[in-house]
Amino acid sequence: MKIIVDAMGGDNAPRSNVEGALAAVRELGVEVALVGRGDELVAILKEMGLEEPPPGLEIVHASEVVDMEDNPATAFKEKKDSSLTVGLNLVKEGKGDAFVSAGSTGALLSGATLLTKRIRGIRRAAMAPLIPTAGGGSILIDCGATAECTPEYLLQFAFMGSYYAEHILGRPEPRVGLLNIGAEESKGTELQRQTYALLKKAGEEGRIHFTGNVEAREAVLGAVDVIVCDGYAGNIFLKSLEGTALFLSGELKKMFKKNALTKLSALLVSGGIRDFKKILDSREVGGTPLIGIAKPVIKAHGSSDGYAIKNAIAQAQKFAASGIIESITENVEYMRLPVGKAAREEKI
Repeated sequence: MKIIVDAMGGDNAPRSNVEGALAAVRELGVEVALVGRGDELVAILKEMGLEEPPPGLEIVHASEVVDMEDNPATAFKEKKDSSLTVGLNLVKEGKGDAFVSAGSTGALLSGATLLTKRIRGIRRAAMAPLIPTAGGGSILIDCGATAECTPEYLLQFAFMGSYYAEHILGRPEPRVGLLNIGAEESKGTELQRQTYALLKKAGEEGRIHFTGNVEAREAVLGAVDVIVCDGYAGNIFLKSLEGTALFLSGELKKMFKKNALTKLSALLVSGGIRDFKKILDSREVGGTPLIGIAKPVIKAHGSSDGYAIKNAIAQAQKFAASGIIESITENVEYMRLPVGKAAREEKI
C-alpha cells in the first residue's frame, strides 16, 4: 500500500512530515510518497544521515505550497503545482491508496471534494475524529467541515459514522446518538427534531442502532459510539473537550509538583499518569478522515510532529483497507431523501 503525504502542509513542515514518513516506512511496512519541494526534502534527509530516500520512500516534486493565507476554496486551483493539489491528483489517478495532509483544512476539503470527488449520493463530506470518552473513544461527526446542515446531511453523517465505528473501531452495531440539549425527542431546534425523526426511522428499519438524543455530558461519559451533529456544534464540542483536557493536565502537573511528598507520589503513579496523558494526546490518533470522499483522505492536526504524522499515515493505511468507502457506496440509497423533500430541507 502506498500513502501520499503532503510534505509541505502543517506548522512543522517539512521536517516533521519527513520524520513521520520515515518512521511509517520503517515501522508500518507501508510505502510513502512525500510530495513537496524536492530540494528541501532531500536536504532534510541528508541532515538525518541519508544520502537518498530509503526503500519504500519516494519524493515527488511539487514547486508550490498552499499557505494558510490562501483562499481555501480556490488555493488548489490557483496553485496547481502545490503539494496539496499534486498529492490529491496522485490519489485520484490511482497512484496512491490514500492522502495525508496537515495543511489548511479548508483547502484540503475543497480540493478533496472537487478533485477526488464525493461518493455519489453523499451531499457533504464530514470530518470524524475519534475523541476520548469513558467508553474507549467515540466518533464525532461532523467536527467542522459543514457548519450549516440539513436533516439529510445529519442522516448521512449518522450512517457514515456508524460504518466508521464498525470498520475502524471494530464495534458491531455501534450506538448512534444525536447531540442535543436534552434526551427528550422534542428537544432542540427544528433541525434536531427533523433529524431525530429520520434517525428513528432508520433505527426501526435496522439500518443503524439509533439510541436517541445524547447530551454532551453523557457523550463524554461514553453513552454512544457515534456522536452526530452539525459542524458548528461539533467544533465547539471538540474544542471544549481539548481545552478541558489541557486544563486538567496542567492542574495535575501543578498538584504533583507542589512539594517533595507530592513529587514522590507522582513517581508512584507515573504509569497511570502516562496512560492518562496518552488518552488525551491527539497525536496518538494522528488525524481525522474526510468521510464521504470517494478516496481515503486524512486531515492531520496542523501542529503535528513526526510522531503524529506517522500515526496519521497508520490511520490512512487502516482506513484504506477497511472497506468503509465501499460500505457507504453500497448503502447510499438508504441515506437519501426524495428530491422534493431534500430541497425543502435546504431552507432550514
